[in-house]
Amino acid sequence: MKIGRRVTAEEVAKAVGVSRATVGFVLNDTPGQSISEDTRRRVLTAALQLGYRPNSAAQALARGYSDIVLLVLPDWPIDDVMHHLLTEIALALDEAGYTLVAWSPHVSGAGRPLWELIPADLVMGMAPFDAEQVAALHANGVAIFPEPDDPGQSGHGGGRFAAGPRLQVDHLADLGHRRIAYARPADPRLAFLAGDRFRLVHEQAGRRGLHVVDDRVTDLGSAAAAVRDWLNAGCTAVVAYNDYVASVVTGAALRAGVAVPDELSIIGHDDSPLAEVFVPSLTTVRINLRAIAQEVAAFALRKIAGAPAGLGDGPAIAATLVPRESTATPARNAVR
Repeated sequence: MKIGRRVTAEEVAKAVGVSRATVGFVLNDTPGQSISEDTRRRVLTAALQLGYRPNSAAQALARGYSDIVLLVLPDWPIDDVMHHLLTEIALALDEAGYTLVAWSPHVSGAGRPLWELIPADLVMGMAPFDAEQVAALHANGVAIFPEPDDPGQSGHGGGRFAAGPRLQVDHLADLGHRRIAYARPADPRLAFLAGDRFRLVHEQAGRRGLHVVDDRVTDLGSAAAAVRDWLNAGCTAVVAYNDYVASVVTGAALRAGVAVPDELSIIGHDDSPLAEVFVPSLTTVRINLRAIAQEVAAFALRKIAGAPAGLGDGPAIAATLVPRESTATPARNAVR
């Protein structure tokens, strides 16, 4: 028998000398069948010896459900935080008896969508589906979330995920900073998320009386010039999109002879492993990924059950400030 080839129920039937229907009745434990105990035992023994495994897709089709949730990811980088989030979502769904399958469509679009290949009970998007995807999903007859008319269908849930950027600004304001900059990632796949966080930073800065002097993409090639421009503009602190961007800005400042945090305070986001081991260690914001994962799982289960699954009405996702060495009061800052 070839390695990797699935043993069929027909082969089990041939080995035992019974019909394919009899094998199906035994293996599916179909009630109301007059099959002798000897025949049942021989079918089960042959199935075990041959290594028969039921076809899960066929079983799902027969039952009408598969216990699979397909999570469609945008073309985002899978960093430590995203990996942790996906793990937590998988664990939360597993506790409810569901298996999570995560998949990202490729730009080429040459491969078939995974929702056409596996019988998922729900196809869930980490970001809203576009009109073409919605039409394809509906044509395939699967339940999806978010639907275009679902509450909170933007994937952000209004202010529910705003705690992180607000904590970044509040921390700097509490230290006494009044002129800050915002550093975006260079990866174009993160442009939308970075813009959303900047909007929240800008709004909170206005509430706290801070002036955002600049907002720019900051990578290894441009960080040194950005630091220089920010200092010349009277900036005393930088809000970074995430810890990696914070480390890029901090490294550029130190190489240019700018003391962090004595001359420039820098705060990251996510509390990735990098934040604690970087020198100086990065002040950052830790998001409760388990809470997000449990909500995502709850959305999925409600949608599968046919109940409303909107994002908009719940409490804000918990975030915690993690103060470390990269921020300080501007009383120690000397603008160049």
